[in-house]
Amino acid sequence: MKKFDYDVIIIGAGPGGIYSAYELAQSDLSVAVFESGNSLEKRRCPIDGEKVKSCIGCKTCSIMSGFGGAGAFSDGKYNITNDFGGSLYEHIGSKTAIQLMEYVDQINMENGGEGTKMYSTAGTRFGKMCLENKLKLLNASVRHLGTDKNYVVLQTLYNKLKDRIKWYFNTPVITIDILEDGGYSVTTKKGVFTCDKCIVSVGRSGSKWMSGVCEHLQVPTLSNRVDIGVRVELDSQIFSHLTDELYESKIVYRTEKFEDNVRTFCMNPRGSVVTENTNGIVTVNGHSYEAEELKTNNTNFALLVSKHFSEPFKDSNGYGESIARLSNMLGGGVIVQRFGDLVRGRRSTVKRIAEGRTVPTLSATPGDLSLVLPKRILDGIIEMIYALDKIAPGTANDDTLLYGVEVKFYNVEVETDENLETKHKGLYVIGDGSGVTHSLSHASASGVYVARHILKLI
Repeated sequence: MKKFDYDVIIIGAGPGGIYSAYELAQSDLSVAVFESGNSLEKRRCPIDGEKVKSCIGCKTCSIMSGFGGAGAFSDGKYNITNDFGGSLYEHIGSKTAIQLMEYVDQINMENGGEGTKMYSTAGTRFGKMCLENKLKLLNASVRHLGTDKNYVVLQTLYNKLKDRIKWYFNTPVITIDILEDGGYSVTTKKGVFTCDKCIVSVGRSGSKWMSGVCEHLQVPTLSNRVDIGVRVELDSQIFSHLTDELYESKIVYRTEKFEDNVRTFCMNPRGSVVTENTNGIVTVNGHSYEAEELKTNNTNFALLVSKHFSEPFKDSNGYGESIARLSNMLGGGVIVQRFGDLVRGRRSTVKRIAEGRTVPTLSATPGDLSLVLPKRILDGIIEMIYALDKIAPGTANDDTLLYGVEVKFYNVEVETDENLETKHKGLYVIGDGSGVTHSLSHASASGVYVARHILKLI
């Protein structure tokens, strides 16, 4: 008699879940993936810029959930580095982490990503330029797939896996329970399913759910951070000397006033600013494409300040959510403001935005970000813009646009061992849902690592 419905159940079809499935599909194990969102071809955001100009609060956000996870419609940047993107290397070792990221990159190249460019910041003239201006350029190799090529890679991988793996889309998992005789039960609205081993890969959007599961199963967690800031949009020529050579430049600045670190994040040369919905909260993000006909005249990137909290406050995500909700309340969604208006202490208006030289790629509500962002964070962002202006003159132009707010929610860091296994044998937590990884490349690598560990146990 068969003891379990499946040998392995994977919760979440983001990069961690996909690459776990990819590795496990090479074996005879029975594997199922449960995903709260749609399959890739059914993921459609209703915002078209004409009939629907802003978020309408879909039951399941197609930008954040579904096959491919929140990264499916990102600009498909795979950063091969241990300098940022998470602390996976602390669990599995620096060398192994890099090797697995390179392995994932190889798979992407074999499944639709061929012909895309690999960039590197190592040994470039920009490192010295940044240091001369109190900035630090982080080292990384960066593969840029583009939103369009990233979609092709995901579709190709799904076509290869669809008959080897059982996929349950639009099937959010309610809870996980430990079976008396070993193994796990996974409860959904479509029924209860059992497995010998369970891999949890729910991504950032599953942060609240993950916290609840850890509390239910008494898995220890550590408080994590939240990143709060804005998305900057300006003429692509201003950053072209950096983006043409590096594409993605991760730059860190330590503020003079508070000694906080402000960093650039998710740079999109000739890209577009977009919205995303996390737990009913509308925030801002950015995309870019590989195809020339989809490019814009603007470049966008985030400026983020990380906030860590000590006792007695532990709800860092709740803090970020409260700021995002305030933005939504004042602007009905995302607020946009000219940098010149911000430093002059006045709100932007439709007229001022229209008269500016930077044409916005997202329809947002002109407003005043100083009414939303805490002074300490806003002061740091303003300092960073003036610092960037020294290496990319024009960054601090009056017509540079700031969209708010951008919030990067991080899961509580789940206590796992060197195999990313919790104190309950056979229960693994990977990807951004673990609080250990914060990027496509690290999340994918964590999926491969756990799958290989499971295969060794057979």
